[in-house]
Amino acid sequence: MSEKLRVGILGGTGMVGQRFISLLENHPWFRVTTIAASPRSAGKRYEDAAGGRWKMDTPMPEAVKDIVVMNVNEVEKVAAGVDFVFSAVDMTKEEIRQIEEAYAKTETPVVSNNSAHRWTKDVPMIIPEINPQHTEIIPFQKKRLGTERGFIAVKPNCSIQSYTPALAAWKEFEPYEVVATTYQAISGAGKTFQDWPEMAGNIIPYISGEEEKSEKEPLRVLGGIENGEIVPVKEPLITCQCIRVPVLNGHTAAVFVKFRKKASKEELIERLTAYAGEPQRLALPSAPAQFIRYMEEDNRPQVSLDVDYERGMGISIGRLREDTVYDWKFVGLSHNTVRGAAGGAVLCAELLKAKGYISNKR
Repeated sequence: MSEKLRVGILGGTGMVGQRFISLLENHPWFRVTTIAASPRSAGKRYEDAAGGRWKMDTPMPEAVKDIVVMNVNEVEKVAAGVDFVFSAVDMTKEEIRQIEEAYAKTETPVVSNNSAHRWTKDVPMIIPEINPQHTEIIPFQKKRLGTERGFIAVKPNCSIQSYTPALAAWKEFEPYEVVATTYQAISGAGKTFQDWPEMAGNIIPYISGEEEKSEKEPLRVLGGIENGEIVPVKEPLITCQCIRVPVLNGHTAAVFVKFRKKASKEELIERLTAYAGEPQRLALPSAPAQFIRYMEEDNRPQVSLDVDYERGMGISIGRLREDTVYDWKFVGLSHNTVRGAAGGAVLCAELLKAKGYISNKR
């Protein structure tokens, strides 16, 4: 690629914004040229605005330290210097919907980590290995927005990444009922143990809004396009509990599944390990070589050993076994701020570029 696309990060001082910046360091296709945040950070060098709150375990990239943070509300000004933006703004859902549409209407594609547009009927919510075809809804969205180039695409909630890929891999066996409990890391709340010391040695059996997302979003990801809108599938029916646990990074899921068609353990494992999608076929820069791996050991996957599989972009599945009430049960693990947040959005942007939806404005 001769010239890297110019990227803006909306909400660049927060934890997900920081993860975007760390993941995009030395990216072969994209270059961070603009960082926007709240008015209180605007006008400051990025190092001064975020340095005291830098939460990544790698140093702040030198290339962004001297970027002067812009006011995210100055939409035209921010959009003028970028080819597309990643959105990780911390606002109310209504404010996010408005500001992301405002950026799209400047003919600037928006790839969002936020949940505000996940149920907008013509906005694709993409796990690139599973539903890349949902990008085909974008022309309908452009027509509604009155744009030629601008649109919004989103990634789904971090909590579904550790089990939805397995359901997609097993589609031929027709899973129709799922019970899942997710054990979610504190970074999913934008926290570290320094920020949230009361989480050490603690479990909180409630995460606001998370269970509804975990039950409904997989159905939209697995859905199809009808009459210019994305229509969720009706099955599998999913019920979920979401629990906050004293782990920094990594969401684990314990899952029970009923299938309409019989499958052996060997068949289920083979479908997991063979599962691949367009990111692998296109060799996208952030794509894991193997999307899903199966771990034979009884005590795997473990957060401390396995969360960084494929640079945090792969999914680890283990403990697949027959159940006395449901057909099968398993444990899944995904990195919530890489695959589940910024990394998933970067992979989505790579897919959109490869398909021609994101290009150089100039």
